[in-house]
Amino acid sequence: MDDLNRIGNQVREARKGQGLTQAALAAEAGISRTTLSLLESGTVQELGIRKVIRILDRLGLELTTRPEGAPPTLEEIREER
Repeated sequence: MDDLNRIGNQVREARKGQGLTQAALAAEAGISRTTLSLLESGTVQELGIRKVIRILDRLGLELTTRPEGAPPTLEEIREER
């Protein structure tokens, strides 16, 4: 699973968990509902980092980095199941 797919899945889960519609989250993040839908479905081709950060901020999520080639985290292993 690539990074945007993983982010999209987490965004969808957090959005639903908070009882937000795609339209409401998109409006609060300043993006179109279509763009949010594409992110959540894993079909978005490219999305600017500022847009991603606005979405994550609204949901109380954060973007993290790690060294390339590092083993997967326990959370990532659980997500793959």
